[in-house]
Amino acid sequence: MKKVFLFLATGFEEVEAVIAANLLLRGGVEIVTISITGNNLVKGSHGISVKADKLFEEINFDEGIMLVLPGGLVGMNNLNAHENLKKHILEYVENGKYVAAICSAPLIFGGLGILKGKKATCYPSLRFDSRLKGAILSDDSVVQDGKIITGKGPGFTFDFGLKIIAELQGQTKSDEVAQDLLLI
Repeated sequence: MKKVFLFLATGFEEVEAVIAANLLLRGGVEIVTISITGNNLVKGSHGISVKADKLFEEINFDEGIMLVLPGGLVGMNNLNAHENLKKHILEYVENGKYVAAICSAPLIFGGLGILKGKKATCYPSLRFDSRLKGAILSDDSVVQDGKIITGKGPGFTFDFGLKIIAELQGQTKSDEVAQDLLLI
């Protein structure tokens, strides 16, 4: 089974993390939620706490095929402050593995320089952030450029998750999940 790592930091957007994780599980993808806080219980941006499967220090990154970053401005800033996470994002990109981010989290990719010359989307009010300099920004709900997938924001989390399923498991599986959830 394909393994995806989804990261939780204090202030993460609960909708983006939980819906994405749920969709990937429904799509037959092994999803491992990872806390970067040193504690398995992580409080989201709206006060909802989620228990992560693992702590960052417990992860063997060689086992994964994709890193997923939910947004939430505070959560994104906390993820962005984690130097080892950013190191692994760069390693995944360099090794041809997938990375995905939604809402404010594409700013992390932009700050690492991996969006230069790439199509991407993000939360609309963040489009002019200097970290996105060189990115080809779109108003689409989800954008994929090679092995980088970005999503616009919480209202598009279903589109984001289904796009990841389509990429990892095929469009037929993505459509099956969407039908089961009455999305199509």
